[in-house]
Amino acid sequence: MAAGAAALHGQRTQKPRVGAIITEFRHMSHADVICSRLFDGYYPDGVHQSPRTQIVSMYLDQRPFNDQAVGLAPRYRYSVDTTIEGALMRGKSALDVDAVLLIGEHGDYPENELGQKLYPRHRLLSGIVDVFRKSGRSVPVFNDKHLSYDWNKAKEMYDWSRELNFPFAAGSSIPVTVRTPELEIPHGAKIRRAVQTGYGGTDAYGFHTLESLQCMVERREGGETGVKSVEMLEGDAVWRWRDGAGKWSKPLLEAAAARSPNHKQGKPEDHCKQPVLFLVTYNDGLEAAAFLLNGYLSSWDFACEIDGKTVSTHFGPVPQHRQLTHFDGLTHVIEELFVTGKPLYPIERTLLTTGILAFLFESKGKKRRVETPELEIAYTAPKNCYFQRS
Repeated sequence: MAAGAAALHGQRTQKPRVGAIITEFRHMSHADVICSRLFDGYYPDGVHQSPRTQIVSMYLDQRPFNDQAVGLAPRYRYSVDTTIEGALMRGKSALDVDAVLLIGEHGDYPENELGQKLYPRHRLLSGIVDVFRKSGRSVPVFNDKHLSYDWNKAKEMYDWSRELNFPFAAGSSIPVTVRTPELEIPHGAKIRRAVQTGYGGTDAYGFHTLESLQCMVERREGGETGVKSVEMLEGDAVWRWRDGAGKWSKPLLEAAAARSPNHKQGKPEDHCKQPVLFLVTYNDGLEAAAFLLNGYLSSWDFACEIDGKTVSTHFGPVPQHRQLTHFDGLTHVIEELFVTGKPLYPIERTLLTTGILAFLFESKGKKRRVETPELEIAYTAPKNCYFQRS
């Protein structure tokens, strides 16, 4: 099944028409901060960009009391439909949009016993794919954040994109925001160990932390090879690992935290009482440690050693000049996919990161390291990686 040729650059004079499939649209939800930019424009690299696409329809899985989507519909001239099929076919007998935006973040959904929010991204994409099958064609799809809380569901989502040959992109807003100082890991760099800092909830913000790490280490010599094992540590076990088997991480953690614009003075353990640590061992021997340090810092920061030299950066501008700057970069990524039909980075980055997080939660439940043969995912990062430069 061919991807929607109409969405490819140069083959249209009107803006690509976008169907938005959303869990909920309220103030400051992901649907709000992304769609508002698609309505009114945004500021990649600090320069105003008028929308290059047009949202023409929406499906809302939930409508809370403070829903904004219905009220905004007349102003921005999109329909609000009660089914995914209705939003994507728009009263016709087949697909009648040029691209699909899937935002499965926020909403009243349950958590499982491990603390994972059971967002229905797999179910929503399944409905989108059903329309593609019925129509005999497909169009580009962007999925906000990770693919699913469940590895098997995530892999099936990826497999659908390959089966039906639709351009598919996904991911976090943090890897594509400004880096202070500006740092792009040289393509083919020799990296043996890396540290990432983060904060927030282990599930939602844990993904941001891991994909920030992944967008840096995927550029190493030999390209991405996949992940051999993962382990989640919590509480005092984090400090015991850092001071014992993970002693190598201490200088890199200090270098990363030093880039944070808001880290506290003193040792992390003096301020962070409930640390979380993600340990990731890659198939080629790379070791990575991602620390969630609530109370000590509230930022995403990276450090690694290349040829005996430590390099580090903070994800985000310092100071923050505009609200939610990182969503300007993400909106650019979305529009590039919808206008050109080509993702700015491989979907395998998000597939791998999704799997790492899913198996880390399995590790949490089993209280031990988990081997991950499922994550033998190899890919090559683009030579010139997109992120905002200012």
